[in-house]
Amino acid sequence: MTCHELEALRLGLLNVLGTEDQSVREHAEAELDGELSGPIEALANAQSLAEIERHFDAALVDLEEQVAAADADSQEYDYLRGRLVAVRDAERAVRRLRSQGEDVLAGLGEAHHVLHETFPVED
Repeated sequence: MTCHELEALRLGLLNVLGTEDQSVREHAEAELDGELSGPIEALANAQSLAEIERHFDAALVDLEEQVAAADADSQEYDYLRGRLVAVRDAERAVRRLRSQGEDVLAGLGEAHHVLHETFPVED
């Protein structure tokens, strides 16, 4: 078993960040071989943080359903619960990334405003 959500997230982040690490891409694609459908496929192909958040949330719902349906006495159940913890941690990391990006954007807007206050442009 693999953690499809995390590998798909890695692919989506490679897309969004414009990262050209072919070895990471090939590894993630190999892990997802035959599993690219639904939210996992959409997440792997995401082109924005908004898409990543939306598809990651859908993948998390699917994983929660798998945990709920699993036999609580099986090794698969323990694995799925561990996977759920890791995926929720990754979800928090994506939220932090989004928040930090928004902070950078706001800071650039403030810097632009201060620059125009300091050096007014005459029309």
